[in-house]
Amino acid sequence: MSSVRDFYDALAADYHLIFPDWDASMARQAAALDGVVRARLGAGPHQVLDCSCGIGTQAIGLAGVGHRVIGSDLSPAAVARAAVEAAARGLRLPVTVADMRALPFRSAAFDVVVCADNSLAHLLTADDVGTALGGMRRVLRDDGLLMISIRDYDELRATRPTSTPPQLSTTAEGRVITFQLWRWHEDGERYDQEYFQLLPVRDSWEVRVRHVTSWALTRGQLSDAVADAGFTDVSWHEPEDSGFYQPVLTARRT
Repeated sequence: MSSVRDFYDALAADYHLIFPDWDASMARQAAALDGVVRARLGAGPHQVLDCSCGIGTQAIGLAGVGHRVIGSDLSPAAVARAAVEAAARGLRLPVTVADMRALPFRSAAFDVVVCADNSLAHLLTADDVGTALGGMRRVLRDDGLLMISIRDYDELRATRPTSTPPQLSTTAEGRVITFQLWRWHEDGERYDQEYFQLLPVRDSWEVRVRHVTSWALTRGQLSDAVADAGFTDVSWHEPEDSGFYQPVLTARRT
């Protein structure tokens, strides 16, 4: 996982530039995820672990709507920024550096465990996915809620795109362009990403490129892995229904 840690350490300072308006995106995502939580567990507030918190996109948003959130992530640079960004918004967000396959929390500590933004896809083997899901189940209370979001890999596995559309954000220095190039492995399931950001520098561009690999888990594959880890009531929430930008899987610890 060192390459994944290196990828997010390098991206931590620039990650918000993926979004045209990061604060607006945090608010939208939190409203969508909170809606799913409320429908399953009631209004709360709930004790939430975001086990792939990154710079805090989901964790800060969920803290902002009143939940008691702890963030953990593989990347030291990302969690350090998450804590700073939360404090700047007047929010409390305890954070720790942790691999999702070895969560350092006591059993049954959380009402909700969130693993959003395609983070689980960085685990490239069934054993690693199973280990991570088992740890998430351990730290959930009885009848607690697991929430995972991933890309729509059912569609992407069928079409096997080689790039993503460019995303544009605006800074005081000018426009920033973000896009990815994908190289699919022969197995048709995993792919290498070249993650490009073009930042304005006077009359030219600075090009930053990072590399990482992901596993394009279909809904069926992830549902089976979650069930095999001991969860029940496995459900999918599509973006048109949930308002979240990716498909969201929920399941219960019983």
